Amino acid sequence: MRCDGTPDPAVQQEMNTYISLWRDDPQVDITLILKQCSAALQLVEDLEGLLRDVEDPQEGQKYQEILISLQELIHSKHHLVTEEILKRANANVDLETGNMQTVVKDENITLCLWANIKKNPRFTGLNFGEVGFGFELPKQLAVSNIAVQILHTHYDHLSMLARMAHLRIPTASYRSLAGDEDVTADMDEPKQEEIIDEEDMKEDNETKQEREDKEVQSMQGLEDRKSEASFKSRSGSAQSAGGRGSQIQTQIETLDAEGDSTSPSMQQTTVYQGVQVADLLQYTPLGGVFFYEVFHLPPQAHQANGWEIRQILDGGLQVFPYCMQQSSASDEDNALTCPPVGVTVTLPDRVVFLETPQVAYWDAEGKHWRMDGISDMSYEEEEAKISFKMDSFRAFVLMQETYANFPFQSWELRPLDQNSALFTVNGAHMDISITIKGDQCMLQSEQERGLSHLKGKWMSGPALQRAMLNTGINIFVNEFTEKYVSTSGKDPLIEHAAYEQMALFGSACAFSWSKWNAKCGAEHLVMQVCEHHGPAPVPRDSWRLYLLGAQRCQKLDITERSEAFSSDPYPGSEFHSTFIHMLQDDMSVDGVTKTRESSNLFVDTVQSLLCATRPLMYS
Repeated sequence: MRCDGTPDPAVQQEMNTYISLWRDDPQVDITLILKQCSAALQLVEDLEGLLRDVEDPQEGQKYQEILISLQELIHSKHHLVTEEILKRANANVDLETGNMQTVVKDENITLCLWANIKKNPRFTGLNFGEVGFGFELPKQLAVSNIAVQILHTHYDHLSMLARMAHLRIPTASYRSLAGDEDVTADMDEPKQEEIIDEEDMKEDNETKQEREDKEVQSMQGLEDRKSEASFKSRSGSAQSAGGRGSQIQTQIETLDAEGDSTSPSMQQTTVYQGVQVADLLQYTPLGGVFFYEVFHLPPQAHQANGWEIRQILDGGLQVFPYCMQQSSASDEDNALTCPPVGVTVTLPDRVVFLETPQVAYWDAEGKHWRMDGISDMSYEEEEAKISFKMDSFRAFVLMQETYANFPFQSWELRPLDQNSALFTVNGAHMDISITIKGDQCMLQSEQERGLSHLKGKWMSGPALQRAMLNTGINIFVNEFTEKYVSTSGKDPLIEHAAYEQMALFGSACAFSWSKWNAKCGAEHLVMQVCEHHGPAPVPRDSWRLYLLGAQRCQKLDITERSEAFSSDPYPGSEFHSTFIHMLQDDMSVDGVTKTRESSNLFVDTVQSLLCATRPLMYS
């Protein structure tokens, strides 16, 4: 037990006791419950950290089970808060509308509630102006005894469940740049039929229910094997990287930091009978989860002879069954009997969307996000609001293409001072600059919205990477990036060696993108380089082109303004076996001295950042 009274997440007995006692706690004070949920969310983060570091598959499975139980309990406590507020809805009626509407906020959630007290048939919807959320209801719900909830959790536990449930092909946490090998665990791949080919499905021999049962059994079989495979994968990848390469954190590891003990699967966006399942490699959920739900309004209290009389229901909060499952009737008939329900949300203020957000809703039975069934979507970029309709009330997320900012248009790494440099990436939609000072990094960008919590704050390289990914700014690569982004197709051995040597000379030399890098072939790299001192930008005429290969490096005679690529060496220059010896030929004594005085922490941080972004490959 910790000093603050919370259990040690590494001790199963303490966690089980904590969960049991909290589940049975009759406390209904809203403020206290929200405070308890905040403490439980900290335990969730601690468990996620244990899952990332665990090596024993059985230990990992144990942590995973505790994690899921704790997450479910937190959500049930949020429902308890909702129930307590709705029980007293008639005592908090808005005089103007005759209904109850309220907003509850803390650092982890935003809860919007509306209770239909008046049952006005002309009611069409409501906007919670203070938080920018709103909803639209069809007429049959406007006269029903219901309550509507929009619960925005600033975290996302459902995507973790989706990744665990649909692990198909285990993968290493990252690809070793030194060997360009994917380290995978030994696990059977699913049969082709599991990916679903509609033409091969025999509609006359199998009912829809039978097919669904087979899919569920398949997913359960994969779940039984996922823990052992994922932890073998993690252990194998860690051993293969070695040296500084082992410190390179990719996006896959950051997704693990969001709560998944396994690497994401090589899943594809699958369309089956109109069901479009979101590929969590291609799309990244951002900004947490919105639980858009409708409940039966709990019995309200009434006064009699000075007593408050209230009917108590054993089942707690009851979900109102509005078109939860579509019937076999046609789409037109379903639209008439169950008109779609609308919702409007303001984009979270700690998230950056580079493109129009995609909407996906949670399929609890399949344990995945679905992108079908969304209609009438509109996006107001200036107001950062998105509106759409769904066939029923569902939990949903806003998604963005994971590699929306790829490929890079250009990049530059230039020194600012001793053990200090500026790394700039000009992405497809957004330019990003990272100031490096020793082993600390700081994000810089002209973008204002969504970055106030990051800009101007120093943190370690891995911490900045996680924060950027959670915000929606991705300039980092993993073993799946090539599947979604066009590349220059470079030899990873040469590329890794280049990043190592660039980091060694990062205090005295500037490096930049060259258009000829895409023209020189897979066995060579081309970049612009010059010696540079001070924080001022590099003069345009100072750049010189260098050609890097496995056996030798050379200074090129061409420039960025040349009409065609040529590997002819610069007149009077010599060939060298390494890049740094080639650079030393043209460097001043002060410049060479600076490189020799560079701290190990600075060199390691620069190299890790270059290997995590791979600008020579993805620009």
